[in-house]
Amino acid sequence: MDLDERDLDSGQKHYKHVERLPSVVESDTEIEKEFENLSIMNLNRHLAVLEDDYLYHISLEKSDRLRKAFSDVKFVCMGGSPKRMHQFAHYIKEEIGFQLPIGVALQNISEESDRYAMYKIGPVISVNHGIGCPSISILLNELIKLIHYVGCKDVTFFRIGTCGGIGVEPGTIVVTSEAVDGMFRPEYRQIVLGKEQTRKTKCDERLVQDIVEIGKKYENKEGIDKVTSGKTLCANDFYEGQGRLDGAFCHYTADEKMEFLRKCNDNGIKNIEMESLCFTGLLNYANIRGAVICVTLVDRLNGDQVVSHDLNLQFQERPFKLVAKYIKQQLKKN
Repeated sequence: MDLDERDLDSGQKHYKHVERLPSVVESDTEIEKEFENLSIMNLNRHLAVLEDDYLYHISLEKSDRLRKAFSDVKFVCMGGSPKRMHQFAHYIKEEIGFQLPIGVALQNISEESDRYAMYKIGPVISVNHGIGCPSISILLNELIKLIHYVGCKDVTFFRIGTCGGIGVEPGTIVVTSEAVDGMFRPEYRQIVLGKEQTRKTKCDERLVQDIVEIGKKYENKEGIDKVTSGKTLCANDFYEGQGRLDGAFCHYTADEKMEFLRKCNDNGIKNIEMESLCFTGLLNYANIRGAVICVTLVDRLNGDQVVSHDLNLQFQERPFKLVAKYIKQQLKKN
């Protein structure tokens, strides 16, 4: 099936899954056995008895047609803005040589939801996740259910985006080794039913190493420039949470800001963004490989303002190129 024809089930029947959702999933040997054999860990057992499931925010519905359309997915590439991921969709199409039928263009599969923009390019999904952990959490939940329903195996997720650097030059690509919160804890913390749940945020070491090796191979060539790895601080907002002095509110001094940023640098933190905790925490919990690959727009030790608009656009393409080289390498192996 060609996804670009957009003949998948839409949201017209989304009410059905609410009606059929049981309040309790009874203990069942077959259900337990099925979930024990899954490559996705800690998956919601309630899904086993959910005959219909409408993935509301990406406008897809559990069906046989969904399986036919998505079962070949091997890579999920996520970034903040819809425009950026539309650009990546076209870029990766050319890089992997994916051919659309004559007269067919890439189409936003999730257009009906008006929340996220998603494109499928052969074995690659390109989708925007919005800003912050709450937004990417919603998307990850529905994408993980998607790959479960269609039976995908060995899927690798990427977050590609921009960030503020700490002690690294603007334009440097940082591959996250571990995500930490504003108190330097390597944990994704979420309140569930009034209780705090924590999930580890260390990235897959082999995946990080492979990506960095590719980056080093092409460093200062083919538009990739410098590549490094290190810890990423995931903040809850763009201004106070990242120690900026140019937000609407600021109760700390410039000296206190610099003291904090130097402390970050001393603790091996290379960059600051707003999604890596949730991204790594949920994927680790699900036993799915994932990598965070962001380009720095500013060295926060030297200021708060990002680079010029033109340089910003140029820098944003660098993670595209690094991820594309990894994907092409993996496709050649298979």
